[in-house]
Amino acid sequence: MKNFFNKIGVSKFWWLFLLLFLLAINFIVSSFHFRFDLTKEKRYTLSPATIRLIKNLDDVVTVDVFLKGNFPSGFMKLANSTGEFLRLLKDYNSSKVAYRFLSPKEMVPGTEVQYGDSLVGLGATPINLTVQLKEGQQQNYVFPVALVHYKGKQKLVNLYSGSSRIISQDEINGAEALLEYQFLSTLDKLINGDSTVVAYAQGNGEPQDYRTYDLQQILAQNYRFFLFDLKKQPVIPEEIKSLIIIKPSLQFTEEEKLKLDQYVMRGGKLLCYIDNLFAEPDSLAFKSQTIAYDRNLNLTDLFFRYGVRINTDLVMDLQCESIPFVVGGSSTNPQQEFLHWNYYPLFASTENNAINKNIGLVSGRFVNSIDTINETGIKKTILLASSANSRTIATPALISLDENRNAPQDEKFNRSGIPVAVLLEGKFSSLFKNRISQQQTDSLNKYNAPFVSISPENKMIIVSDGDMAMNEALPEYGPLPMGWNKFTYLAYQQQNEEGKYFIPASNRDFFENCLEYLVANPDIISIRNKNIVLRLLDSKKIKEEKANWQLITIALPVLLVILLGVIYRQIRKKQNE
Repeated sequence: MKNFFNKIGVSKFWWLFLLLFLLAINFIVSSFHFRFDLTKEKRYTLSPATIRLIKNLDDVVTVDVFLKGNFPSGFMKLANSTGEFLRLLKDYNSSKVAYRFLSPKEMVPGTEVQYGDSLVGLGATPINLTVQLKEGQQQNYVFPVALVHYKGKQKLVNLYSGSSRIISQDEINGAEALLEYQFLSTLDKLINGDSTVVAYAQGNGEPQDYRTYDLQQILAQNYRFFLFDLKKQPVIPEEIKSLIIIKPSLQFTEEEKLKLDQYVMRGGKLLCYIDNLFAEPDSLAFKSQTIAYDRNLNLTDLFFRYGVRINTDLVMDLQCESIPFVVGGSSTNPQQEFLHWNYYPLFASTENNAINKNIGLVSGRFVNSIDTINETGIKKTILLASSANSRTIATPALISLDENRNAPQDEKFNRSGIPVAVLLEGKFSSLFKNRISQQQTDSLNKYNAPFVSISPENKMIIVSDGDMAMNEALPEYGPLPMGWNKFTYLAYQQQNEEGKYFIPASNRDFFENCLEYLVANPDIISIRNKNIVLRLLDSKKIKEEKANWQLITIALPVLLVILLGVIYRQIRKKQNE
């Protein structure tokens, strides 16, 4: 180095130039941060919407992640992935993003309350990691959640939507793919406020009892939520971004259908969970059989015009939930056993849309099938469908608990992919086009809502099961999460070691995703489409090329060090000559 500076005439102060050079390099590196994402799915690249939101923060966002502790490898991997993502956020605005990892067992500052207890109060569901020791069982609860704080407000972020104590690699990939969406959606609500107005329709027998507890919690926490009586109000205001119709039991009049139709024509979004049949689980609590028959809701022609038809049949599926059946014993001491109940299907998503991306099985109760109609200009996306071993039965039909005393006739379950939830997108045509009466026209004009025959680009979601958005309840636990079977929920709470009967339901995730897709920022929703692909090694190729790769990874670095040492020695030898 000294000879180099001698040749260019700076022999006296070469060390000063070297120091200045190193300082300049350090300044450039600290001022400009570069990251090259070489992954095919760009897993370490933030979306433009996330970058804009982070860079425009006007106050500090603090994130508390409750994954600190001695957890199984799956949760440790999730904790590491969460940390990497939060570091990526901090890189874009280091002064406004802060995060820390906490243990649920730590105390909330200034109190004698553990963080875990406060998280339960906020709605987090812990996972029990029961370990069998010599001295007995040791329970350790893991909370796979984060708490985001901004300007005195806070919201939970769910990092893992499952309930299993062992996370599979596919579940880890799914959770990692949703990290950006989960945090961005939560931050957007904290920063911009829950200003979106949604309404729950009433007036046609829609439930308003304990069965809607979880649904109302979702709406109240994330939106400006109102009840809307379709019978009493003359029109549906445009300020209502989405009208939610859940399990109506009374027939809709033509006037009510006109209100719904014109709401859609003006850009309103419908989210409908419809039971076309009267078939209630409660009926089987009093006697062993019930009859399923048509409710006659008078919505068939309206939905037909929009591109779907909810049939008056029942979907039966071998992929289903279990309920307890009496299989022996006496009347005073019956022997019960959990058996599959084909009228409670479990629907897997095809992951063909942001709505059903990375969600688990969705539970149904006496579900109808859906047909799609060839309506011009309407795009139809099947969100939920039956398994490869399903069937439909015509109604009226006798449903009996005695059916499961014998094994189901599997050869009849030969249908696959029966649709039960459909997303419709496009320009909808009014049911009342060319048939609206003068009286109806005058009524609309009276409220400054002239008749519209074609909608702008719009979307709606039709689900053929009202119970899919309902929750059950137990005296000792109160209202359960949406879609959970109260019998298997009890089995889960009792920590059934085999896990034979417990199948977690993703009904809540599906409902939240449906509503968010209809009303939220499309840029945020698009992030749900992010995929992280699990690439497995080719075992055959590994065996064939094992020796070559061992040579490259072990011997080659040693040879390179020796070679560089020889070159350096030769250079020093020539300089000393």
